[in-house]
Amino acid sequence: MSSSSLDLHLYRVAPGGGACVVLLHGFPLDHRMWDDVAALLPADVSVVAPDLPGLGASPLDGEQPPSLEAAADEVAAAVRRGGFAEIVVVGLSMGGYVALALLERHPELVVGLVLVDTRSTPDTDETRARRLRIADDVVQTGALVPVSDASGLVGLTTRTGRPEVVARLEAWIREQSPEGVAWSQRAMASRPDRTSVLASFSGPSAVVVGDEDELAPPAAAEHMAVHLPDARVVLVPGSGHMSAVEAPVPVASAIADVVGRVRQRT
Repeated sequence: MSSSSLDLHLYRVAPGGGACVVLLHGFPLDHRMWDDVAALLPADVSVVAPDLPGLGASPLDGEQPPSLEAAADEVAAAVRRGGFAEIVVVGLSMGGYVALALLERHPELVVGLVLVDTRSTPDTDETRARRLRIADDVVQTGALVPVSDASGLVGLTTRTGRPEVVARLEAWIREQSPEGVAWSQRAMASRPDRTSVLASFSGPSAVVVGDEDELAPPAAAEHMAVHLPDARVVLVPGSGHMSAVEAPVPVASAIADVVGRVRQRT
């Protein structure tokens, strides 16, 4: 695509250029899930976060079939429109799927990679079928009931000790559109295995995972790390699938470490 309709939230545009940190959110959320992490990143680094298609403030192109490839192309166009030629791309969960599609389709943009609570492998048949059922349901009913409970997105420690985190996530979920949620589910259901894409990336990288993540567990993180030539693994204690919201400090530190390693190479 030569243009993008994605809403690109500018947390900070630092003078002097350098690689920009691009934060790609998880499902079924928008860029706000990165607010705490963005505030902790180095002040001399540009930080932006798009809302992915149909979520947050980004509209859907009614003629665009659901695909992570389409989302990745729109992210690339939005980043270039913002004037950024090199990026450290950070993706959590669905954002990680988009990050890998972006790396595959626009490798010239990506100089650093951070994969958070995500996986490089495709859905199982059972998970794929569940996604498609949910997509049909939310469109038919116009309600987000199947995705409105955020308790499964966080770890047991957060779920039992910090209910306000769950409430914050659920408030964001309630603001999403059924059409955007359905589009995202169908896009994720059709994704291929992108493990081979990891081996092609020689830049600095990190794989971050909550030690209580049941949706993309530490084993999925280790699978990605062994295929990345220059990866560091960060295990976030007491955190589940939303480590960027549950424990922003170690997530921000992992991103800052990759930014520093990118700078050492330039």
